[in-house]
Amino acid sequence: MKKIYFLAIMAVSVLLASCGRGGQGELVGAYNRKFRNQQIPLGMIYVPPGHTPLGGSDEDITFSQSGPSRMTTIPAFFMDQTEISNAKYRQFTKWVRDSIAIVMMGYPQQYMVTKKGAAANGLGGEKYIDWKKVGNGSGIWSGKGKGAAAANRSQLDNMYYSGLDALPGKKEIDVRKLEYVYGILNFDKAALGHKDPNSKRQDYIDRYTVAVYPDTMVWKTDYSYSQNDPMVRGYFNHPSYDDYPVVGVSWEQTQAFSHWRTQLYQGVASSRKMPANARADYRLPSESEFEYAARGGNTKTKYPWGGPYIRNTKGCLQANFKPGRGDYSSDGGIYTVNVHSYFPNDYGLYNMAGNVAEWTQTAYNKSAAPLLHDLSPNFTYVAGKDDSKYLKRKVVKGGSWKDTGYFLQNAVSTYEYQDQQRSYIGFRCVSSLYGTDLRNKN
Repeated sequence: MKKIYFLAIMAVSVLLASCGRGGQGELVGAYNRKFRNQQIPLGMIYVPPGHTPLGGSDEDITFSQSGPSRMTTIPAFFMDQTEISNAKYRQFTKWVRDSIAIVMMGYPQQYMVTKKGAAANGLGGEKYIDWKKVGNGSGIWSGKGKGAAAANRSQLDNMYYSGLDALPGKKEIDVRKLEYVYGILNFDKAALGHKDPNSKRQDYIDRYTVAVYPDTMVWKTDYSYSQNDPMVRGYFNHPSYDDYPVVGVSWEQTQAFSHWRTQLYQGVASSRKMPANARADYRLPSESEFEYAARGGNTKTKYPWGGPYIRNTKGCLQANFKPGRGDYSSDGGIYTVNVHSYFPNDYGLYNMAGNVAEWTQTAYNKSAAPLLHDLSPNFTYVAGKDDSKYLKRKVVKGGSWKDTGYFLQNAVSTYEYQDQQRSYIGFRCVSSLYGTDLRNKN
């Protein structure tokens, strides 16, 4: 009898092997489900792969802050066409604000959605915030909400300035309480210790709590004896500046923004039943990626517009910077200007020089230059609170509205500390291309 059972099992096994996707016992592979990933993200520009000399030229001054020139290969990526504007960054701060409010009110049902299929099991299902119902958040903060939201709105009192911190007759949100909490897998740490049998995945996870609201006081603290009070009051929130680059954000805040932006897209991708890695994470560009993109596909160019001069053939200045002593206005702007100002470079990227200098992912350490690889070079180090300030320096590229023309050169780099905010530093994001080249359909 046992022999009959054994023969029956063998027969079923042979039948499955011959009728399944085993390819008659041949190796055919286990392919992932295909989906459309050739779409360029909204507001971004495709930067194709290539190799080009990066770094300074023979014309650069001795002891400059630009690195030595060398041939480098950069893989393809997507890059924001413009600097992140006040309006786009405000979407982030309002998302954080409304998320905190919904949690404090006890997750009012009118703002929640239950994942389909989960409610049927009698356990209530897993609930998520329905951002279509939240809208611009006016229902939460105006007092016009109904039901549980109205009953629990008193829980939001702690979100406002109170006591002597409050101005008479005004009810203002305490922006210091707008914190974004997240965690990431640190690949640098994982690369060093992942083969340690005693290590755990939690050893490589960095967790952060970041206050996300820009420091609007930078317009005062960056300058002594200068009348910039109107910029303090209006730059981030007045509609006149909606499409101007956000400033007053630290490198640490740009990391939080990039993580949030990634999660924002992945939520939509999940609802469309796309895989979690449908799009590469948003992040800051490396120093080499920024310079490569700034050159616009041209070789050994001094400025993003391709020529060696700061003016065009008509004598017009080609970027927003400081043309001369005490002169901030000859280029058409006094402080920052609209993120779509001036002509884009040959990749279609705006203001890769001037307007605001921009954070990069790269840690500033010129002694690391000889050690960098010639394929997508980058040096990273995320400093902790107790680290030396010299380990907190991050590369800043592009020059700003307050800088002289020298700092607008493609090869020139400066630095700022990762926890500092400035009135002349902003940022834009990139997202790597999964694949070799968007132009290659194979």
